[in-house]
Amino acid sequence: MNEIEIGRGKRGRRAFSFDDIAVVPSRRTRDPQDVSISWQIDAYHVELPIMAAPMDSVMSPATAIELGRLGGIGVLDLDGLWTRYEDPTPFFAEIADLPQEQVTRRLQQIYSEPIKEELIAARLAEVRAAGVPVAGKLSPQHTQRYGQAVVEAGVDLFVIRGTTVSAEHVSSRAEPLNLKRFIYELDVPVVVGGVATYTAALHLMRTGAAAVLVGFGGGAAHTTRRALGIHVPMATAIADVAAARRDYLDESGGRYVHIVADGAVGRSGDLVKAFACGADAVMLGSALAKATEAPGRGWHWGAEAHHKRLPRGERVHVGTVGSMREILLGPATQPDGSLNLTGALRQTMATTGYSDLKELQRIDVVVAPYRAG
Repeated sequence: MNEIEIGRGKRGRRAFSFDDIAVVPSRRTRDPQDVSISWQIDAYHVELPIMAAPMDSVMSPATAIELGRLGGIGVLDLDGLWTRYEDPTPFFAEIADLPQEQVTRRLQQIYSEPIKEELIAARLAEVRAAGVPVAGKLSPQHTQRYGQAVVEAGVDLFVIRGTTVSAEHVSSRAEPLNLKRFIYELDVPVVVGGVATYTAALHLMRTGAAAVLVGFGGGAAHTTRRALGIHVPMATAIADVAAARRDYLDESGGRYVHIVADGAVGRSGDLVKAFACGADAVMLGSALAKATEAPGRGWHWGAEAHHKRLPRGERVHVGTVGSMREILLGPATQPDGSLNLTGALRQTMATTGYSDLKELQRIDVVVAPYRAG
């Protein structure tokens, strides 16, 4: 292991972010039209290996439907504004116009409105009526209370997403969510996370999850490193969890658990590196918050920003770069990796000679730190 001595009494393992690595071409090249970037999780096959982050600045019922029609999976935040208010659109306008010094307090006030089960059902029904995959997210704290309502409303994928989710949560104040029992009793695949280590991922895989989220999520908008001192270098985290997937595949006699990179995937190069490190799909937040259709109107924030006792996120301005179609499928009019993400993925696969995403996971990677000037 690559450990560095921090001081005589402490050593730290060297970890790598996407900016620290690069992929290397192989001995052959391919035509971009001859590569496949489709993804199948459980019974669901999609053309794009992309899930949208369940964040109010990214996903509304309308944008979830749009992403589904483009070939990905939109995940509604069932803890968010769309299940708290019959018409939340005035709040999006207000949040976009708030002075920076008022944002956190006002977000806490807006999100203090209780979640309503009838709105959970209504929002999911709207997506289902469009004929696209239906995915909804709850935080671990709300899963026990509202999980049954989500299942009864009908979802294809149930997402349990938090900053850090473990299979062994301990609480002296309340009965914690028993993930293994909860997942066992469901008839739909569950995506759960985030995790950042081999051991934590292995334990989550043993709960029966169909996929695990690697990372914190909301990387562009959270302040977790500053507030809590916790950080996830994504290249290392995905590679560690990929090792857990390999070992669990042997342990379980062939059960494959998907890895979804959730965090720090802001541009097309990050997308490529996530797959190179072992991901099966990516969850995009800030990249899709830049779409002209995004509810956040060029602003981006996550659940961490309105925590009622310890906010560890913020509203950030990401601007707009194009439509969701242009961001995902092109054409690109800028060379910075913010548009035509899947076109860039195809081009890299063609340039490096890999025909599908499973093959791309085996690509050679070099450590070559890069910081844009």
